[in-house]
Amino acid sequence: MLCLRVRSTRKSAWLLALLSAGLQIVIFPLPNLYMLCWVAVTPLLVALLRTRPPDTLQLRAGGRLLPATPLQAFLLAYACGVVWYAGTCYWIYNTMRQYGGVEAPAAVGILILFCLYLALYHGLFGLLVGLVAGAGKTSTRRALVLAPFLWVAVELARTRITGFPWDLLGVTQVDNIPLARIATATGVYGISFEILVVNVALAAAFLVRREKRNNLLLAALGAAVVLQSGLGVSPPPLPTDHSARLVQQNVPILQGAEWTKEYFDNTLRELTEISLNPPSGAQRHPDLIVWPESPAPFYTSDPLYRDALSNVARVGQTWVLAGSLGIQNASQTPDQATRLFNSAVLVSPAGDWVGRYDKMHLVPFGEYVPFKKVFSFAGGLTKEVGDFSRGRSRAPLQAGEAKLGVFICYESIFPDEIRQPVAAGAQVLVNVSNDGWYGDSGAYAQHLKQARMRAVENNRWLLRDTNTGVTAAIDPYGRVVTSAPRKLRTAVDVPYALASVTTFYTRHGDWFAYLCAIISMAVLFMRLPFLTRTRQ
Repeated sequence: MLCLRVRSTRKSAWLLALLSAGLQIVIFPLPNLYMLCWVAVTPLLVALLRTRPPDTLQLRAGGRLLPATPLQAFLLAYACGVVWYAGTCYWIYNTMRQYGGVEAPAAVGILILFCLYLALYHGLFGLLVGLVAGAGKTSTRRALVLAPFLWVAVELARTRITGFPWDLLGVTQVDNIPLARIATATGVYGISFEILVVNVALAAAFLVRREKRNNLLLAALGAAVVLQSGLGVSPPPLPTDHSARLVQQNVPILQGAEWTKEYFDNTLRELTEISLNPPSGAQRHPDLIVWPESPAPFYTSDPLYRDALSNVARVGQTWVLAGSLGIQNASQTPDQATRLFNSAVLVSPAGDWVGRYDKMHLVPFGEYVPFKKVFSFAGGLTKEVGDFSRGRSRAPLQAGEAKLGVFICYESIFPDEIRQPVAAGAQVLVNVSNDGWYGDSGAYAQHLKQARMRAVENNRWLLRDTNTGVTAAIDPYGRVVTSAPRKLRTAVDVPYALASVTTFYTRHGDWFAYLCAIISMAVLFMRLPFLTRTRQ
């Protein structure tokens, strides 16, 4: 039966699905042809709604190509998703190969399994479109109208269910400041919705009769041009009254034995020197010094590390926030074993360790192994970064007058999680990350764009300090104001400001995405076969 369904799918539908995958790949860096987002999903929509040849009677009556069956729609969109994930997240192979200690065939297998698994979300989108669509003109229109709602609902599922919302469609427009401001109300999902609306209009132009096509096509392309024209609009620089020194450590990823005492001491000494010596062009004393998440064995229980960090705070007479390996000893909690956390510690100008944020959203198979009994074979993947425990609170860290909303590494891709410390009073966001795991692939640039969207959604300055780059200050419009060159041990003084006013999205979270999911479920419920038969 499956083979029959595949054979009855027109070859052009498969080609359109693959074309859509290619377009969806190039709109995310690297390369970055983000303006193509307005047409990237169009080929997939056309493939889903012009899939099957009409039967004999319909053909004699001048019938047109029919929409895909739900199974055909799932397979078309699933193939699109597999190619998209392979082309967008190809860096997983190198990460597993170089840093996970995995042999090349196994690394290829991991990437393939990753793509096959997460492509189920593209397949789900296709399946839902197939369920809504039918052979009639009315149901095809209904599928087009509902497609933006379905897309956003699936993006919400990617975020909430599997926890890997990498490169949500709306992120492509973070440089389009007027359009990106939608995110202050709806989150990134509202921008995804807007992009899908234009893609739907373009798809509709290819689905109507030729005599109606030109006008609809011109209208859709005109809308895309108008919406994309905001790229050239940039408000004046925002006022700032604070300064932070972001230390880009550029610490290599080494085996444990390579961290000799001499190498460890030299690393701490160099980091201390660049933390306390103002970079050229520095105009004011920093209110905050930030060290990133890094592969260095900087344990919070290590007296050498504690003394060095406290010395930086005392000599610099400023607050210090530093990525560290947090330890909770069995002696502190007798009923529990020793636990390791991916942490950021806060040190006062007096040298006292006054606060700590423990990362809450850990990377599966990178920072922990889920369902260890089932995936015991994958335990080696965490040998370089550790087997971490989850933190318990996103409460801001109080650094004098400032409340810091701290998050670590890939937590930046979760919109609702980053809004939580801001809703709790955070006045500036601080992201410490180690993007060295990505190497020179496009992943570091993809990660930066997603972090920038979090600044837009919450209307907050974002201080982003990474081990190898991009280390930068990002303003509430998502603009990179000041940055350091990549892959260089250096420090950069960046401006920022504190803010207390919250956005609608900060206060209400993913309300728009849930609304899209509710509308989608309501329409799908009304399309259930038993309800259709009842109405007839």
